[in-house]
Amino acid sequence: MNSSHADSNTVQGKFVTLDNGLTLHYLDQGEGKTVLWIHGSGPGASGHSNFKGNYPVFEKAGFRNIVLDLPGFGQSDKPDDINYDLAFFVETLNQFLVKTGISHCTLLGNSLGGAIALGQALKYPQSVEQLILMAPGGVEERETYFKMIGIQKMVEIYGQGPMGVEEMRKVMHLQLFDTSQLDDNTLRERADVAKTQPKNLFSTMLVPNMTDQLRLIECPILGFWGTNDNFNPPAGVDKFLDNAPNARFLLLNRCGHWIQVEHQDLFNRTCLDFLKHG
Repeated sequence: MNSSHADSNTVQGKFVTLDNGLTLHYLDQGEGKTVLWIHGSGPGASGHSNFKGNYPVFEKAGFRNIVLDLPGFGQSDKPDDINYDLAFFVETLNQFLVKTGISHCTLLGNSLGGAIALGQALKYPQSVEQLILMAPGGVEERETYFKMIGIQKMVEIYGQGPMGVEEMRKVMHLQLFDTSQLDDNTLRERADVAKTQPKNLFSTMLVPNMTDQLRLIECPILGFWGTNDNFNPPAGVDKFLDNAPNARFLLLNRCGHWIQVEHQDLFNRTCLDFLKHG
């Protein structure tokens, strides 16, 4: 088991060791109702690199923000002898909530993070007040995701060995419709993390199709999806609207997989309105 460490491109937060032996890194910013931010699964991902343009705005609006690094990512432990499947992530998230004394919160998840949020809401519904989801995983079969150009390119480049800034740029360009919003600091931050990630991280990442279970999620859901998403099919919106009893989604054109980056102000405003007024 190994841990990443802080460097010039990362933000140092807190560490907590769970009952399963994993040590997780997270940021804890602000006071008020708790929003727990769960990042996606791309090479080099971390809570800070995913959400640095968002959670400070939520903090100013009066919310406590827990920005988590999932195991295998950021500065959290990255064991190379486990399966990084949805059940593992959900159990780890729930242990994190118990260990940090968070009895209930809003889960905000992007991509894999959205799938984990769904898994938590299904298995531990009492812990989830609301869901905010950005192009969430978990509503397609694995084969469908692997037909997406973004997933194919990500796996191809990651499989070629250690990723530097330019390799990261090739992957991250597919995240955005407008790639001018991709700054070099983010690329360096993610490249530093990618070098520390275990080889089995993506090969063992199995997420079931939870479409049929969406009807069981009673908490309010706010979702976002970009029509130019290269990683998760935008048709997933209909899965939620047809099945979840309390869901609303914004479908945005000229937008890729990173809604919170590409439409930062709209995303922040819409989420804060949802959190304050339902």
